[in-house]
Amino acid sequence: MKIAFHGAARTVTGSKHLITLKNNTQILLDCGLFQGMGHVTDKLNDYFGFDAKKVTYLVLSHAHIDHCGLLPKLVADGFNGKIFCTSATMDLARILMMDSAKIQMQDAEYSNRHLREGEEMEESLYTDEDVTKTLSLVKIVEYEEDFEIEENIRLKFTDAGHILGSAAVHLTITEDGKPTRITFSGDVGRYGDLLLKSPQTFDQADYILMESTYGDSLHKDLDPIEDMLLEIINNTCNVKKGKVIIPAFAVGRTQELLFALNGLELKGKLPNIPYYVDSPLSSKATEILKNHPEVYNNGVKQVLKSDHDIFGFKGLRFIESVDESKALNQDPKPCVIISASGMADAGRVKHHIKNNIGDQKNTILMVGYCEPRSLGGQLIAGKKVVEIFRDEYEVKAEVRSIKSMSAHGDYEDLLQFLSCQDPAKVKQLFLVHGEYEVQQHFATRLKDHGFKNVAIPEYHQDFSLTPALSEGEGAQTVIS
Repeated sequence: MKIAFHGAARTVTGSKHLITLKNNTQILLDCGLFQGMGHVTDKLNDYFGFDAKKVTYLVLSHAHIDHCGLLPKLVADGFNGKIFCTSATMDLARILMMDSAKIQMQDAEYSNRHLREGEEMEESLYTDEDVTKTLSLVKIVEYEEDFEIEENIRLKFTDAGHILGSAAVHLTITEDGKPTRITFSGDVGRYGDLLLKSPQTFDQADYILMESTYGDSLHKDLDPIEDMLLEIINNTCNVKKGKVIIPAFAVGRTQELLFALNGLELKGKLPNIPYYVDSPLSSKATEILKNHPEVYNNGVKQVLKSDHDIFGFKGLRFIESVDESKALNQDPKPCVIISASGMADAGRVKHHIKNNIGDQKNTILMVGYCEPRSLGGQLIAGKKVVEIFRDEYEVKAEVRSIKSMSAHGDYEDLLQFLSCQDPAKVKQLFLVHGEYEVQQHFATRLKDHGFKNVAIPEYHQDFSLTPALSEGEGAQTVIS
């Protein structure tokens, strides 16, 4: 048995991990879109590194687009097997992939209207017809269900606490009568999340694929989210009379923002200004989350006893049409605009940043992880000039960030997620979904916690997996 890492290898996005059995059965864990990788992004998304027609099954950890966003291209390129995910992931993936196809076609059309001499026409990676065919291949597997994919391959999902429907993937694969237990963490949420339950414990694994986005960071001991939002909104909208532009992922982050703003209203502190969610996708995702109250943690359930709409408050309006979105940029009045995408590399928020970045009275508020090469990553890094739609813009608006709003666990959360494992029984732990320097720091921390065989795979690198390893055997260890 082999495993190859065709995405999220020494970077955060583009999740794709391919397991190949002796009988050539292939199981792909996630098929995500690369995001925010600068000029190489398109090339990375064009090339899988494997033959889509040869993939037998796909297991999807959750619906974020960097985990599911290339599924329709995989299908368009010849994949015709079963896709396994939770029902909530199916609900979200449907709207996210449809929206991705729409955004790609819109962005390609916009770019093609502004082509410069010698530049090639842009094309979308897939169409809505490809998304429809992809959805027809989905098979629902619920949390903790012991599901037989085929003889000698069993699957179980446990709640990863990251977003609605997110799961850690647990495979038991038997070859030559010997079982190998493989766990893929997906993205691990936070213990004490604003909205969701904490990640579940899971059975002992032989091999673990572990996300490491915040493997060298701690989110705690930061100011409360409500207090930080209140300070930023008051300073920008009431003092400077400007706008707060918040790039936010449509699933998870937008709902957390709305919940926090609703909390300010319940306390009588919410500034009396307009609040816009300019993302039809965010509106749909919010409704889906309302339809799955079983995922809420106890704190949210307490709020629901006195407030039936935890994502609604005075002054909030969901923007649907493109014309309404454009009108926001012509309206000089102070307001808060929450819009996708979270890395500010696509969607309506990119236009809002373009139209507001040059005015010092405005604030661009980042509320989650951004790949360093993405527009959001460049803004967080303090770049004074950024490129938006092929033109350069001077950054005069104030750039702020709330690090504690990440839906990814910090290194203490990641270690707690692994605390149910006996490190001596884990034959190999692969670090994925993280920047290389961060992964190196986390690998050292893991070694201190007893995980001796820690590998940080390179892009397209493959490793052999065996049912049993003697001491010292295994894939290369990369720890510094």
